Amino acid sequence: MADQSAPEMKATLGLTGLTMNAMALIAPGAFLWLTFVAQGTAGNTAPAMWAGIFFAILLCLATAVCYAELSKLYPGTGSSYYFAEQSFLNHHKAWPYARLSKFIVGWGSHLYYWLYPGVMVGVMGVLCGYLVGTLWPNFMSASNPGPMFMMAVAVVFSFGVAYIAHRGVNGSTSVNVAINVIQISALIVFSVMALSYRMNHAPGSVAYQFDSSSGEAYTYEFQTEKQTVNGQAADVIVRDSAGVPKPKLDAAGKPVPFIIAYPEKDDKGNFQTHPTAGSVVGIHNVGWMFVQATIAILILVGFESVTAMGGEAKNPRRDIPIAVIVSLLVQGVFCYLIEYFAANYFLNSGYPMTAATGSAAPIGDMMIVVGDAIFGPGHGRQFMLAEAFTVFLAIIGTTLSCMNTGARVTYAMGKDQELPDHLGRLHSTNLTPHRAIWTLAAISAVVGCLTVSNLFGDAGALADSAVKALPQGFWSSFGYLSHDKMAALPNSLLTVTLASNFGTFLLYMLSCITCIVGFHGHPKYNPVRHLLIPMFGLLANLGCMAFYLIGPFLGFGTKLEPFTALGIAAVWLIYGGIYFVRSSKATGRTTIVQARPSLAGGGD
Repeated sequence: MADQSAPEMKATLGLTGLTMNAMALIAPGAFLWLTFVAQGTAGNTAPAMWAGIFFAILLCLATAVCYAELSKLYPGTGSSYYFAEQSFLNHHKAWPYARLSKFIVGWGSHLYYWLYPGVMVGVMGVLCGYLVGTLWPNFMSASNPGPMFMMAVAVVFSFGVAYIAHRGVNGSTSVNVAINVIQISALIVFSVMALSYRMNHAPGSVAYQFDSSSGEAYTYEFQTEKQTVNGQAADVIVRDSAGVPKPKLDAAGKPVPFIIAYPEKDDKGNFQTHPTAGSVVGIHNVGWMFVQATIAILILVGFESVTAMGGEAKNPRRDIPIAVIVSLLVQGVFCYLIEYFAANYFLNSGYPMTAATGSAAPIGDMMIVVGDAIFGPGHGRQFMLAEAFTVFLAIIGTTLSCMNTGARVTYAMGKDQELPDHLGRLHSTNLTPHRAIWTLAAISAVVGCLTVSNLFGDAGALADSAVKALPQGFWSSFGYLSHDKMAALPNSLLTVTLASNFGTFLLYMLSCITCIVGFHGHPKYNPVRHLLIPMFGLLANLGCMAFYLIGPFLGFGTKLEPFTALGIAAVWLIYGGIYFVRSSKATGRTTIVQARPSLAGGGD
């Protein structure tokens, strides 16, 4: 047991602070920018992107109800890990399994809480690479940033955010409040502009097309010439000495204007655009929807983070349930459904999905196009940079929030000696789980580097000519493999994302089970909130987990990434079982609780 004289957390967070911490983790401004490319490269499932997000929202709402209900009974630090212990201890038959259940939930949650921050620091590297390439194209390619540069950013960013988390939750909350206001405002502006662009550019009208090499949009057709690329004849854009694409000229010697269209597929059958608004929200294929949901869960997690801050909430029984639901409704239902509709509806022949999947930041490219169209030629880049700054802030907020949450779950397990007990100690002055925070920072740095190690793997593999065209140097081109090698390896960003998401589905499924157990036979039992909704959440989470294995065999999505993610999850769970057995022997504890302790507060 921990020393009773050890410092304890102080209750300083009200409803606003709790809600803002959760909203910062969901971070719609950041994830539209960051995950659009991962969703777009998921095989042939991109048309169902919006439908996958909608299904993931329903799944999360069911799970959020479980968290909200459990937090009314058992407010405390540790989130689902704490809920599992208390729900079983307070059950008249299930109490012997309290230790086993809380370890399974706690260990499973770490597959999410220890990988998710790593994904965030990795994508911060991607964002910084895109911005550096935009500002200094001779040093870095914006569309294809250097792996070494992205890794360096990931490491520095990981420890920088850990320092903020180490200083205390109040400072973190102040940062998150400002970030939420800025990012929501920014994404609404972009969404309105993207919708306006689509509605004001009917098929057959003159519009912009984006050039990834120069990072600019132009209103003319590009001049091309036949060249041999990778042993095959191909049309290659002709450029001037500055790298600007030359216009195609008509018989009178004038530039041929670019005429916009909205084709659904190209001549190879690859998805390009949505011809109608109904196509954006359509399911298209149930299997595609499930694949998209397995990726989209990354953008929705975070609503449960406030349940890990029960020890720092002023009125946890009242405020935490409200913060859980409100954060998901505002960020997930309102923000995401609007912005993903706008981004998908914007796709056109001047910037189709195939172009988006070849860019490190397709939303940034879209912002350049709509910025040029609305503010005038050349101003799109300034608009993109302003929006990118809000994304930069949003990534800080979401990484900070998930580090705070993950560290507190690790702290709770360390305090119970289910993890090394030094992780269950608070800083004497800041009253933060500092050792858990710095441990998570180191893990995040490593995972972040892995996330960007093969950013264009599998279906997104770059052509050898594209790799040769990169600015050559350690920070800009070192680490890129040949096309065939990149294609043979899984996409690192999608793989780590899916591994983290598998941990999320596992945690949310177990939390739904915990809710059913916690309220079974309880005086406050409600069949809708405590059985039907948790059962839907349980089956939805289980279905998404199963689709990692089933989907590729049915031809939905890609194979390398989900199977690799399953391998990571399997290794983690097997190691967890070994660790639990060894830890139990070392401490002399039994798996099954032998004597029922006194009931925890709130269990009546």
